[in-house]
Amino acid sequence: MFACPATDDFFRSRIDHMIDLRHPLAVLSSRMPWQQIEASVAHLFVRKARAGVAMPELDLFGEAPAPQARKNNAGRPRVALRIMIALLYLKHAFNESDEGVVERWGETPTWQFFSGQAYFEHRRPCDASTLVKFRQLLGDEGVEELLAQTVNVAVALKLIQPQELEQVIVDSTVQHKAIAHPTDSKLLETALVKLVEVAKQAGIELKQTYAKEGQALGCKAGRYAHAKQWRRMKHTIKRQRTIVGRLQREVQRKAATTLNAVSSAVQQALQTMLERAAQIVEQSGQKKSKDGKPKLYSLHAPEVSCINKGKSRQPYEFGVKVGIASTAQHNLIVGAKAFHGNPYDGHTLAPQLEQAAILMQDTGSKPSTAVVDLGYRGVDADNPDVRIVHRGKSKRLTQAERELLKRRQAIEPIIGHLKQDHGMGRCHLKGELGDRLHAVLCAAGYNIKWLLRMIAQKGVAFLGSLFLCLRRGSGFAALKRLWGQRRADGLQSGGSWALVDRLEMAGAGE
Repeated sequence: MFACPATDDFFRSRIDHMIDLRHPLAVLSSRMPWQQIEASVAHLFVRKARAGVAMPELDLFGEAPAPQARKNNAGRPRVALRIMIALLYLKHAFNESDEGVVERWGETPTWQFFSGQAYFEHRRPCDASTLVKFRQLLGDEGVEELLAQTVNVAVALKLIQPQELEQVIVDSTVQHKAIAHPTDSKLLETALVKLVEVAKQAGIELKQTYAKEGQALGCKAGRYAHAKQWRRMKHTIKRQRTIVGRLQREVQRKAATTLNAVSSAVQQALQTMLERAAQIVEQSGQKKSKDGKPKLYSLHAPEVSCINKGKSRQPYEFGVKVGIASTAQHNLIVGAKAFHGNPYDGHTLAPQLEQAAILMQDTGSKPSTAVVDLGYRGVDADNPDVRIVHRGKSKRLTQAERELLKRRQAIEPIIGHLKQDHGMGRCHLKGELGDRLHAVLCAAGYNIKWLLRMIAQKGVAFLGSLFLCLRRGSGFAALKRLWGQRRADGLQSGGSWALVDRLEMAGAGE
């Protein structure tokens, strides 16, 4: 370990002396408006005044007596806001889990430099559960601010022009929920196990738990389904439905006398489980839902919907519908929004464009043209300020709009990258709030990766300008001016730097 004169710590060297500052992530770290991001979300983390605590300036009878000295139970100090925001960006940009991103952060100096660290620390920045609480505190407003700042950085670096944000491509996809494939047999078996667990927590003594028979029936139904013996499978599911219904009614009868002795949380959990078990028993005995009531596809995630997108390889998908809006050129995501309840695609266009306009407001642009597929037909009256372009209007489109319509398919690989490379393929966050947060954070991670890729391409573009300058014979003076301009921008790659350094030495020798 060598001493570094530019640091306050004599025994450690700074991270900027350990890494290549021409790395795209290091360049992006210096271009992100961290102070603005922190200021925009800081109000979400203000400590709330505790109820029942007398405040001296609000006490009508004078100041409250001074509290006695006691041990502070406030807990450990908060992690720096920039580190937590950077962890969310890095998690979805590199498709890591909560546990994986904190482990990898402690081993990667470039990630620590992106998070604002001055010295390398071989440790985890926080516990993985801290990210869960941080996301919940951010909420919809906070994560949309993180996505908006990625768009602002792209415009500030002149990687995309503000007028290019006015033409967007909108499409919808399914964000799968982290649940097992819902079958009647599996749902009934799970309901049986959960009912017994909640009854034991509430102190309810059951005549019979049906544990052995329930497990055997689940295995039997799976074997019959695999052998395509549908009649035997139906008889097995009928027996499962009988057992769950019998147990549910027994727990409901005995709950009235024992619930007074347990906590409110246990009472709420028991009541919720009874309602869901009754719904599963009812829906397993019928093919279609009654009165338009949606079916229950998971006990721990009742918000899951069954969505049919017309795919032959996967007719039904279980999750939530997510709308994606990207620019028609350069494929930058400017909006991502989750819609629960499986609405018609056309009814999601207005709120999707509204979100995109809010995220673009710092750039001074808003969507004026939306390129969509035929699933968005018939909603022109709901969006009077936006020109909607799809192939159903082929006779009414101008030549420029026909050329723009050819770019509609560009959003399909974007959706594929969101699912495969940024975590949208399977959402593990809880509830409807988790679905909304996950969709926006995956889009923010995609934009971070987009920025890194464009920063690296700027270095390649600089190398092309360099060879063009040499070919034209403009001399070393013009080359040196070009080099100085690119050095100020800080957007060149490592290979470009090395080549220019060698050329400068050759020019100095001449």
